[in-house]
Amino acid sequence: MATYVVAVLNKLIEVSMDRTNRFRAAAEGAENPHLRILFTKRAEECARSVQEFTARVNSRGGELEEGGSVAGAVRRAWLNLKGAVSKPTDLAILEECERGEDVAKASYRKALEGYLPPDVRDSVQRQCDEAIRNHDQIRDLREQYRDITEEIKAL
Repeated sequence: MATYVVAVLNKLIEVSMDRTNRFRAAAEGAENPHLRILFTKRAEECARSVQEFTARVNSRGGELEEGGSVAGAVRRAWLNLKGAVSKPTDLAILEECERGEDVAKASYRKALEGYLPPDVRDSVQRQCDEAIRNHDQIRDLREQYRDITEEIKAL
């Protein structure tokens, strides 16, 4: 059972690292100062998740896996490539962050389907709730930006 819990935690550490890196990249690329602040705060929250899950792996005598996922690396590369070719718009950054939070929500929900000790389950549920909150806030911002972009194009 401990091996299973450590494996789940390592997967969630990977997800949290991807989220941290995605939000850091988004903060660096965003033009709107309010978005930069939002993304920086989200990156800090996700980094705390990494620390929390890492402590839970360590307390169980587990081995930590290193680095983020391949999918996360691809998303970060996309943001970097997009920035090299042309500066990504805040709308494109919001879209990418929303997709990333979709992945995070799915990962946390999958983890919650299996047996987890109560302390781990509470941590995972908290992170799942955070990802849902982030997703919904980013989705709403993305919709606002899309509406504004469409209005500008119509002028």
